[in-house]
Amino acid sequence: MARSPYGNYGHAILTAGALRTPDREALTYCGERRFTYDQLNRLVNRRAHALLAAGITPGQRVGALLNETLHVAETYLAQAKTGVVTAALNPYWPADTLRAVVEQSGCTAFVYDSTVERAVAEIRPALPGVTTWMKVGGPGDGGVDPDTVDPDTVDLDALAAEASEEEPPIGGAYDDPLALYYTSGTTGLPKAVVHTHASSLATAQIWLDVPRGPDAVFGTGAIIWGIGFPAIAGPALYAGMRLVLEQDWGPANFLRVVPRERVTHVSQIPSFYAALLGSAEHEGVDLSSVEVIMLGGEPLTATMLDRVKSRLPGAAVYSYYGQTEAPYTCMGRVDDGSTPLGSSGRARTGNAVRVTGPTGERVVGGIGEINLAGPHVMAGYDGLPGRTAEVLRDGWYVGGDLGAVSDDGVLRVLGRREDAILKGGLWSQPVAVEEAAAALDGVAEAGAAGVPAHVEGREAVEQEILLAVVPRAGHTLDSAKLAAALADTLPAHQRPDRILVVDELPHFQDASGGPGKLLRRELHRLLER
Repeated sequence: MARSPYGNYGHAILTAGALRTPDREALTYCGERRFTYDQLNRLVNRRAHALLAAGITPGQRVGALLNETLHVAETYLAQAKTGVVTAALNPYWPADTLRAVVEQSGCTAFVYDSTVERAVAEIRPALPGVTTWMKVGGPGDGGVDPDTVDPDTVDLDALAAEASEEEPPIGGAYDDPLALYYTSGTTGLPKAVVHTHASSLATAQIWLDVPRGPDAVFGTGAIIWGIGFPAIAGPALYAGMRLVLEQDWGPANFLRVVPRERVTHVSQIPSFYAALLGSAEHEGVDLSSVEVIMLGGEPLTATMLDRVKSRLPGAAVYSYYGQTEAPYTCMGRVDDGSTPLGSSGRARTGNAVRVTGPTGERVVGGIGEINLAGPHVMAGYDGLPGRTAEVLRDGWYVGGDLGAVSDDGVLRVLGRREDAILKGGLWSQPVAVEEAAAALDGVAEAGAAGVPAHVEGREAVEQEILLAVVPRAGHTLDSAKLAAALADTLPAHQRPDRILVVDELPHFQDASGGPGKLLRRELHRLLER
């Protein structure tokens, strides 16, 4: 019996919408190009037929190094329809990392756009296993002489221009692998997380658990390459929303795009709002269309929630929790009291969360390792069976985060085990220090980390607390006064030993245009300046 096409990610995400509401606007690209669901589906179908014409076959692994958001959307969906396994590569990796990841992935084909030509020219000679190179996006502006581009490079745009708009043959579905999405790779090479068509479709149900109207508009930026696509862009299309794609989703462009497109739904990290509200640029800008703000990736402090609600009083604010291996597992609304501030809500429909102790026993109310389960969980780490077995335990993903689950199922995330700080014989998480500092007048953002304590005559086991703070626009901060204020609000084992006032904190560069996740393990480098 033939498998239903609705088990295929590309068909279920896009074709179903084109059949259901063909004339509904599906996608806006940088305010210049607009597509209905039917038009976008036809565009993706032409791209899929172009891939087939280039000799790409179902199950083949194809590296995708794409930076322009429209190219990401059409290529990822086209490859999904044809059953290609997409290795979703990070355009911000250095060349050595990129080459090593592609080599390890087993890719035999590679698709890229004109913005990354320089990187491709650098790695191509070192990847003999990649036998098909394909380009989208027309003439490049990546600083590469067009005369030096390999003539064997397949022009996918030219093939697509002559291709059929009919549905391509479905090449993968259900438990077939859909893509390799990569972890941040803070130690060693980024790990390749294998997601299937089924797990990605389960992730696509995110917005079905969140209120949305018939004219819902989801806005985002270039962060959609990689896990950002199935976690934030794909769900918007699956829910029948209008997806507003920008190249830059930093604070400045956010202030232009939201009023222009009447964006209603966004998904960001709290650091974005520290940057947005830390300057005066937002004042007077009409942000009244925003109805839902999804915040995760970092702790949301009471101070930051107050600032967000003061500026966007009509927006419902949700916290969420998940990882690349299990995206958006938990969520809950935090601005109306239905979910306690400092928690990440309950497991989404069809998902589950628990906390376990050292021997794997379930812990309720106490602290332990967070376990996540559901149809959205990864199939495993590509080529790493040992590491996969460590984190996938009896149907649960256990990724190393500490937390607590209340008796009514609300998850409170405490942080990574390696981020915990030992001072005065007591352990604490940096967020406790950061929240107290962020509540002080004039502080836009705060980051805390443990650094080795200076203990004379012996190796230090305990740590000192380093606190770095960024002032709000128009404010100046004094380290001594901050220390005195924090001494009144924090217990001794959480009081910072050194406080630095800096212009900015280190953040992961995720192509959002705004700050990515806070890199606490990089804070110690501020002492060297």
